[in-house]
Amino acid sequence: WLDRLPDPFVREDHEAGYNYRISILQAEFSRTQVFDRPLSGRHLFEEVIRENLDLGRPSKVSLIFNRGINKRTPGTFQTRVITQGVIPSLHVSYKSSKIKQYFKEDHALRTETTINNTHDFGLGRSLKNLPELRAIGFAANCRLLEVETISQDCSLAEGVFEQVTRPQIIDGKRVSGLRFDDHRVIGLLQTLCGFLLLPNGFSNSSMREWMAQILGIPADQYSPGRMTYDLRRLRLHGLIERIPHTHRYQVTEMGTRIAFFFTKIHSRIFRPGLSQLFNGCPKAPNRMITTAINKLDHAIASLFQQAKLAPCKT
Repeated sequence: WLDRLPDPFVREDHEAGYNYRISILQAEFSRTQVFDRPLSGRHLFEEVIRENLDLGRPSKVSLIFNRGINKRTPGTFQTRVITQGVIPSLHVSYKSSKIKQYFKEDHALRTETTINNTHDFGLGRSLKNLPELRAIGFAANCRLLEVETISQDCSLAEGVFEQVTRPQIIDGKRVSGLRFDDHRVIGLLQTLCGFLLLPNGFSNSSMREWMAQILGIPADQYSPGRMTYDLRRLRLHGLIERIPHTHRYQVTEMGTRIAFFFTKIHSRIFRPGLSQLFNGCPKAPNRMITTAINKLDHAIASLFQQAKLAPCKT
């Protein structure tokens, strides 16, 4: 098709090496996953949008695009969800590039990485760099999908739940359980959710810094010894593993599931549910739990009265 383009070069120019130099102005790399049950796919994507509003944070963008981000990195780091008047879509940006995800034609989940400036990834615009650019684009798609797949598939068997939450003897060593009602345990698991895709894992000091932020305490109040104890608990329960020949750790597949399961139940059910039960949010527009519990109380009281078991008033 190059032969059809207007050619300003004469034969002598070509013989001297002058010719077109093809460059990349924009490249799009997409992945389309078709669902055999479109309604299930639609529900999945609606949950993905609801659960992943923090994907635009600098730490998440850095993981998805595998690029370092500092104060001088251009761009606004936020997740954009566009719903009004168009097909709902999720957008995550890095410099001049972005990932867009939407449910296409009610049948398929479409993930598109668009690179508008190859220099964002340290590559020139020459067409010879296309293979490297393809690898970057498709890898970004995969990282985004990996995070979303994990968050949507975190169910645990009852046996695994008890194994993690109760004290155990593992390899002859006693380890305390990761109690579901312990705010420190929830903080540990929330921190693990942020470390899932770090290629070099994490260290005692980095974990300690994040834990202090999540617990809302100064770093010096969360001692290295306490962090070592918590890392030991996570390791013996199988949630993390040490990277060979280093002092760094990485999250296991089991740790990924448990971290998402605990944090989702805690933030989506326990906190808002208990708040409604005990009038913690009296102005909430939808208090179905409170209404249902009140109906149950009235029904039980009526049953006692019918059975003439109501307590006598004195």
